[in-house]
Amino acid sequence: MTVLNSALDPTDPDHTAHRAAMLDKLAELETEHAKALAGGGEKYVERHRKRGKLLARERIELLLDPDTPFLELSPLAAWGSDYHVGAAMVCGIGTVEGVECLITANDSTVRGGASNPWTLKKAFRSHEIGLANRLPSIHLVESGGADLPSQKEIFIPGGALFKHLTQSSAAGIPTVAVVFGNSTAGGAYVPGMCDHVIMVKERAKVFLGGPPLVKMATGEESDDESLGGAEMHARTSGLADYLAADEPDALRQARRVVARLNWRKAYADPDPAAVAEPTYDPDELLGIVPGDLKIPFDPREVIARIVDGSDFDEFKPLYGSSLVTGWAALHGYPVGILANAQGVLFSEESQKAAQFIQLANQRDIPLLFLHNTTGYMVGKEYEQGGIIKHGAMMINAVSNSRVPHLSVLMGASYGAGHYGMCGRAYDPRFLFAWPSAKSAVMGPQQLAGVLSIVARQSAAAKGQPYDDDADAALRAMVEQQIESESLPMFLSGRLYDDGVIDPRDTRTVLGMCLSAIHTAPYEGARGGFGVFRM
Repeated sequence: MTVLNSALDPTDPDHTAHRAAMLDKLAELETEHAKALAGGGEKYVERHRKRGKLLARERIELLLDPDTPFLELSPLAAWGSDYHVGAAMVCGIGTVEGVECLITANDSTVRGGASNPWTLKKAFRSHEIGLANRLPSIHLVESGGADLPSQKEIFIPGGALFKHLTQSSAAGIPTVAVVFGNSTAGGAYVPGMCDHVIMVKERAKVFLGGPPLVKMATGEESDDESLGGAEMHARTSGLADYLAADEPDALRQARRVVARLNWRKAYADPDPAAVAEPTYDPDELLGIVPGDLKIPFDPREVIARIVDGSDFDEFKPLYGSSLVTGWAALHGYPVGILANAQGVLFSEESQKAAQFIQLANQRDIPLLFLHNTTGYMVGKEYEQGGIIKHGAMMINAVSNSRVPHLSVLMGASYGAGHYGMCGRAYDPRFLFAWPSAKSAVMGPQQLAGVLSIVARQSAAAKGQPYDDDADAALRAMVEQQIESESLPMFLSGRLYDDGVIDPRDTRTVLGMCLSAIHTAPYEGARGGFGVFRM
């Protein structure tokens, strides 16, 4: 074993200060997560309960195997928008009858569970995860369909929801719908497109058009039950495969459906008894990242607290030292790790990364990217030294790598460095952020400074005087805007990550992701990379 030696001193004043700053950020995060948990608010939650209904997360809890975790994805979706935090839907990965499943649940306390633009984006992202990892999907349905005031943003793209369900089914990935209440208009196609459908007696209502619309369209008088009730669909239309007496019975039946899927993972899970915990305390992760991201930190201290036995074999340790690369295991799964050290990526780091990514593909080993980069180095010396072609080499390798990728934004993730380290646009299977993370085209001061220089040069070219007071005000405004737009809650609200996580949970979260990844077969690229410019 090559156990990492930690130089971290938990009693050091800097570590204590960093820990305090991280705990403050975690408290802010908890406040925002509470908004998602609150759903539509106390009034609508109480109304829901008076109708004898379970909340979305309560339904999920009864569906899951006892005492198993649920990895909730994108809980802050829609944060900072005009819609409720959480986007009226709960999504995540959990274990049902021993099978890892992708689970979505409409939160009907938020405008009756109606879909808004952020609901669509969250549902689309969940489909990407389910399809890439071949996870059976269970949809806990109670939705009034489209949120009509925003229909112009929903109707056209929203049809892809049904396409996704049929694509999963065509790929042999099981889909299950459990209908608890209304599933109206376009929402009726969710059970219509799923392989297995369970409806709750006297509660589920599934129709393309409810009684008022039928009256307006055809003049026909009808009631909910005869038009789209669960019993009608179980006895007459055949849309319902199973009729449940109540919500707990529906969830019990859903578990039985999953138990009979005969579903097998592509790879056997590692023996938990053979997995060694990290040598160092994960609680110490709270004090590693400085509040000021200009101050570098050693990513080996993070690696030592998330990988099995703190055992890490570093690759090219003396070359390209601002990028740490090496091999480890995480919850028994082999991983190749790329972690930024001093922030800036030079030509040496770029070439080292490209070679390492190729090696991982030769060996079919998933890659974990730990971000803390300000981007690729700029300046005359570095441009002449080929930083563009070397950075392109790294991005080429990331783009065409075929092993699964995981990304965690620990600190800075700026510019093309975000791309080279497998940011969202490069389709990592999962991407999470720590509360300390920031991501943008460049740092706020740099961006404001560039705008200032351009404006000053423009004024000089026109022979006009330059207003320094207005320049200072502009720079302050731009810095504040970019700072707010680079924070993890803002980015998570736009689904640029799959969630902001407590650093102490990193090992657990990555372990669950690696387990999900190994449901689907994969093979690294043996060739097929683009032209590497030398």
